[in-house]
Amino acid sequence: MIDFSIIWFTIIVFATLMYIVMDGFDLGIGLIFPFNRDKGERDMMVNTVAPVWDGNETWLVLGGAGLYGAFPLAYSVIADALAIPLTAMLIGLIFRGVAFEFRFKATEAHRAFWDKSFVAGSVLATFSQGVAVGALLNGIPVSGRTFSGSAMDWLAPFPLFCGVGLVVAYALLGCTWLIMKTENELHRKMSALATPLVIALLVVVGIISLWTPLSHADIASRWFSRPNLFWFLPVPILVLLCAWGIIRAIKRQAHYSPFLLTLALIFLGFSGLGISIWPNIIPPSISIWEAASPPQSQAFMLVGSLLIIPMILGYTFWSYYVFRGKIKADEGYH
Repeated sequence: MIDFSIIWFTIIVFATLMYIVMDGFDLGIGLIFPFNRDKGERDMMVNTVAPVWDGNETWLVLGGAGLYGAFPLAYSVIADALAIPLTAMLIGLIFRGVAFEFRFKATEAHRAFWDKSFVAGSVLATFSQGVAVGALLNGIPVSGRTFSGSAMDWLAPFPLFCGVGLVVAYALLGCTWLIMKTENELHRKMSALATPLVIALLVVVGIISLWTPLSHADIASRWFSRPNLFWFLPVPILVLLCAWGIIRAIKRQAHYSPFLLTLALIFLGFSGLGISIWPNIIPPSISIWEAASPPQSQAFMLVGSLLIIPMILGYTFWSYYVFRGKIKADEGYH
């Protein structure tokens, strides 16, 4: 018998990972904007994502719609518990998107305002996403089939620190994207910035990796019980290897490997999250099967998804293929 809950959980995880990867580096560009005051280089930074950024958030929509249809209990509980950070994330994405378009059309007198809005929107959206993930790891109280906690439960040290951690991760992703897409002075500036960001990310990952099992006995049990232990054991080793590889690649002035290794770091962090909560979709106790909609509904949705997902992958691949290569100082898509 086909387990549609596992299929849909896999689709939602895949869509979330695609969103983190693709929207992560263009949010990251906004996060590292304050580190570069040169107007021409700022235009180059934005132009590296101008042709593709609109489609990156498609994966966020797909993941949210999949959660709503396949796991309605999880959708309703998470929406109640994380209403404030999720609303803040959407406000940040709106500000970032508006500022992205308007900064090209603004007069010189107003350009600084839209640059600041671009930075503020990127910080707010990224920080809110990290807070939401941290609050989910902290656990969401459920009574019957409804959220039984406070709307401010997310306002705790661990979720807030996770928000800071995601800011660092996205900043590194944006930095290494620019290493891959630019050259000359901007490439050198981003290469110099990448190493401190790698070290900062390692510190953040280390703190979260200690904080999580010490604060959550159920997650500690899941990490250190078999067979999960064998799945989790390679993760910290691979994280250190990837970080060392990024620093080494930067020293030899590589262009592509820093970004690819950063993607690997993001994937490893995401896999650690999956190991921490599986098979629960509402930690600490609501599994994917308890939160699932009827199999008939999941099967009906799956038919449409199997048509839509290849189309999204196709146009995503095509857009990145068409606009591959380095961005020049005199090029732009605005």
